[in-house]
Amino acid sequence: MTFQAENPATAGVAPKTLSEPFWAKLLFGNVTFQERDEYQEFQFKFLAVLMVLAAFFTLLFVVGAYTGANPMGMPHVGSMTVFTLVALALWLILRGHTHRFYAVAWSYEILCLLEYTSALMFVPEDELRILWFYLNVPGVYILLGQRAGMVVSALSVIGLGLGNAYLSKPYSPNAIATALVSLSYLALSFHVYGSRSISYFLRMREANRQLHQLATHDTLTGILNSRAYYQRCDALISLALRDREPFAVLFVDLDHFKSVNDTHGHSAGDMVLKAVANCLAQGLRQSDLVGRIGGEEFSVFLPHTDMDGARQLAESIRQSIEQLMPDIGSSRLRMTASIGVADNASGHQTMMAIQQCADAAMYVAKAGGRNRVSCIESG
Repeated sequence: MTFQAENPATAGVAPKTLSEPFWAKLLFGNVTFQERDEYQEFQFKFLAVLMVLAAFFTLLFVVGAYTGANPMGMPHVGSMTVFTLVALALWLILRGHTHRFYAVAWSYEILCLLEYTSALMFVPEDELRILWFYLNVPGVYILLGQRAGMVVSALSVIGLGLGNAYLSKPYSPNAIATALVSLSYLALSFHVYGSRSISYFLRMREANRQLHQLATHDTLTGILNSRAYYQRCDALISLALRDREPFAVLFVDLDHFKSVNDTHGHSAGDMVLKAVANCLAQGLRQSDLVGRIGGEEFSVFLPHTDMDGARQLAESIRQSIEQLMPDIGSSRLRMTASIGVADNASGHQTMMAIQQCADAAMYVAKAGGRNRVSCIESG
């Protein structure tokens, strides 16, 4: 699993920002996750909260030891003090930096094992101190996964079994046997439960991905459908207007497409549409958007692009479509497209407005003989 965020304009999944309240930003920092990364987000939040709470409650033990409310040996009081400071330091290292998650999680786990061992050695009057090893198991499985959970659980069982004889007040044979068997049972239970839970989560995430794909992409061509295309264009236009960046739109309409269906059949028409959609997608930058907005109509949104750049790209696309020559049975079919170009230099602030201009330019290209690019100049 990774915590790297993708470009929302190209990945098709908008990033999700952590909670906006002050306490959330204070606790987690400014980090973002993709919508499909719910489990990674949960792990990140859980570790941050766990370290802060562990430091807080350990500090209470330290205060109790110094005030006499919960007396214990000074070696362990010193260990708890170090634990509190290091846990807070790890939290600060993690805060706002998702890529540090696994390094911090492993560091915190080692710190916890050292702290639990200190309690086992230096607080013999606390018969329940062994419970800390039990509480550690769920956290390891949640934060570091099944393999780490198995390793840490096995080390805990072996360490307790071999080290019990060296404690100043060893547990009785019956007590240590019960402790080791129950710890092993707990680890096995979490291993099985974690395996099924993660499997279920992955299946649900894949199902959601497929549903998202169906809801936002054209089933024939695989590019954005009109609804998703216009939604994302509106979002990019808002960013462009805020940053005062130019943008342009291409309206691509295939010439004489109806005759393809009438002469060669709808299956041939579908093949042409797929080929054109693939041609458009391959000819664009990662930051550009392309959508199928009608039967043989496509629209291309070009952020950070002025009229000259849009005109050049439109001409390149026109030539690429003309050179496609898809195979239709035993023959190759020559297809052309009329392309209208419009930019926001005239003050267009909505996708509807600039799309209407690109549409009007496309009809000018049709009237001029088809297979050409026409632009709506600002003025």
